Amino acid sequence: MTTPATPKKNSPIHQYAVYSNLAFEMGAVIALGVFGGIKLDKVLSTSPLFTIVCALAGIAISMFLIFRTLTKPTKKSKDEQKNTY
Repeated sequence: MTTPATPKKNSPIHQYAVYSNLAFEMGAVIALGVFGGIKLDKVLSTSPLFTIVCALAGIAISMFLIFRTLTKPTKKSKDEQKNTY
């Protein structure tokens, strides 16, 4: 029985999947910040204060996650490490 081929990390499909995941992750973090801020504003009766603060915090957190993902060093396989000069 043959095993399905795993996509390589340099393939266009893999790169598309990584960047698509970053977009969804960024949207989810910002949306959670906004909705959390709206709920806090309703509970504490402070109209736009926590919505703005939590939205900005969501943007900052999502930018940090994107920066961390894009600057993460790639792990080389053992074969690639042996072939380096």
